[in-house]
Amino acid sequence: MGMRKQSFIRGTFILTVSSFFTKGLGFLNGVLLARFLGAEGVGLLMIAHPLLPLFITLTELGLPVAISKLVSEAEVKQDEARVKRILKVSLSITGTLSIILTLVALFGSKWIASVFLADQRAYYAMVAITPIIPIIAMSAVLKGYFRGKQNMNPLAFSDIIENLAQIIVIIGVVNVLLPYGITYAAAGAMAASVIGEGFGLLYLFAVFKWANRGKIKTSSPPNSSFSPKGDSTLRDLLRIGLPMTGSGFIHSLYHAFLPLLITKSLVLFGVGVEMATKQFGLLAGYALPMLFLPSFFTQSLSTALIPAISEASVSNNSKLMHSRMDMAMRSALIVGLPCTIILYLWAVPLTTLIYHSPEAGELLRLIAPLFFLYYFGAPLQAILLGLGKASTVMWNHILTNIFEVIAIFVLGSNIGIEGVAIGFGLGLLLLTLLNFLSVAGTIGFYFDFRIVFKVGAGGIVMTICGMTAHGILERMELGQIIELSGALFVSLITYAATLQVTHAWERSPKPPTITPVS
Repeated sequence: MGMRKQSFIRGTFILTVSSFFTKGLGFLNGVLLARFLGAEGVGLLMIAHPLLPLFITLTELGLPVAISKLVSEAEVKQDEARVKRILKVSLSITGTLSIILTLVALFGSKWIASVFLADQRAYYAMVAITPIIPIIAMSAVLKGYFRGKQNMNPLAFSDIIENLAQIIVIIGVVNVLLPYGITYAAAGAMAASVIGEGFGLLYLFAVFKWANRGKIKTSSPPNSSFSPKGDSTLRDLLRIGLPMTGSGFIHSLYHAFLPLLITKSLVLFGVGVEMATKQFGLLAGYALPMLFLPSFFTQSLSTALIPAISEASVSNNSKLMHSRMDMAMRSALIVGLPCTIILYLWAVPLTTLIYHSPEAGELLRLIAPLFFLYYFGAPLQAILLGLGKASTVMWNHILTNIFEVIAIFVLGSNIGIEGVAIGFGLGLLLLTLLNFLSVAGTIGFYFDFRIVFKVGAGGIVMTICGMTAHGILERMELGQIIELSGALFVSLITYAATLQVTHAWERSPKPPTITPVS
């Protein structure tokens, strides 16, 4: 298995197909957990790892993004020795930090639980997930390496392997532990995540060894990571990685306190602790996964976009940079609009059918319109990272997290869980706006707004036809599954047909000369 470089479009396609399966498997995993554990058990899972993202952020030091960018630049210059140094330094840092932080997390688990857990029943689940820190950290470095090489196959297969292994273990372990209580069943579900990640890492390492067979050995001395060239590599990695770490640190700290923030705001609103845990589970375990499910395409696009933009940037190819940016924005619009319409119109039937939880549907409907912006926010952030603007991304995240904390607490304590959902949506609005202004201010922003009218027309047609079909099928009393499936099928077919008629699939004309927006 060689390390053939893939084109931007091919890499995006591979990641999109794999993400489709991965999201589907992840969603199936979530449905299984919801069926086994219920809203309260899912709420415990959401509460169980308050500091895990923070520890992973500190372990990675933002290196996966830095690796992707620097390896891509080294590939342009055909500097294979630099690629090896990048990987060696990165693995040394993450390996050391991950072991230290894992031990800190395990030995300090009692204190962490007493301070951060909104529900102490989540303690065993928190301990069970802790060993995942070094596994994710090492996987992230290898994934960054493969992204920089613009070979997306290993990323695609490792994600699928992780999810398959996790589902198989969950089905066995959770069913065995459920008779002992929801606390132990939740811990078993967390342990399944660790095992799944472990299988993914083994696959990545095997592919790396196979792709680099005969190339790994080098005559450089063991301490070459600390040579002048090694020091230069470390500085370059940290120059990009540290701002990402700052962003991830604030973001992870925010998410560590988020369960506590939400449950406290709901208690102030007048909800008991157990009910607050259940409502948090409805939002974080039911509604949000459904919102993130269709975003696999823009996430795949964003993953491929970082090295692609970096490559165009280091080559000073402005035309290629804006062509890829235009493709990302068009794709976000074409994919995001129908997904948003479907999640808004049929929110309650979807959550009722999948989770047996119509109340989660009300939260889904509330947040879906604002979540539409997420489809643009992820590619915009990837463009900034590809341009080396990691510090800009950090400050945009910090400002957004501060705003979200205020919005969630104020709205949650006054309106309840609906206010929390609105707070999330408003945070997405602000983050997307900040990322857009940052991109526009750096390289300018071109977009052919005719595509907006074409896609908008498709959205109107699919809404009318889909609702009509749903109404007809409901009157025929064919059952909820057939009624919903039929409506979704008609909606998507009419949407695709409208885009075909309006030629929305065609590429934009050559963009004009672009100057940065101040």
